[in-house]
Amino acid sequence: MEWNKVSPGYVYHVKDTYFDAVKDERLMRNHERGAYRPTYYCLMDERTQLLWVIPMSSRVDKYQPFIEKDVDKYGICNKIYIGKYGNGKSVFLLQNMFPILPRFINHIHTIAGIPMPVNPEVVDEVLKRFREVRRLHSRGAKVVFPDIDRLERLMLAERDKENADD
Repeated sequence: MEWNKVSPGYVYHVKDTYFDAVKDERLMRNHERGAYRPTYYCLMDERTQLLWVIPMSSRVDKYQPFIEKDVDKYGICNKIYIGKYGNGKSVFLLQNMFPILPRFINHIHTIAGIPMPVNPEVVDEVLKRFREVRRLHSRGAKVVFPDIDRLERLMLAERDKENADD
């Protein structure tokens, strides 16, 4: 899958081969080999031109207490966001985000066979929070579970290798 076939503002599924390739036990993996859960919101980091995916969950009640705890402690929760998706709400788990290359994207997520875009206001909010989480991480704050520095270096090296082979 080429980048031009991955559209911003949509949700995708990640191939198991990504998790096998990067070997990071802190990643939120596909629930079962070959299963299409969780879904991942996809965006592009303007700085590196790498794709990043943010796992999503429909379990709003499970994550609401974590958001409230962070809001009580810090006044805000950037690492977990609840926003409109489809006919309901979804949780965007920025605390579990990671960089990826297009070849590791399996397919776009559909509802009744139709790709369902994320609400534009949610897209803006997730991008704002993505940038803030990246800033916090760069200052040494532990807001993301996976080793995103190592994963970013790995994806950049893989991308450079792919480009050299072309």
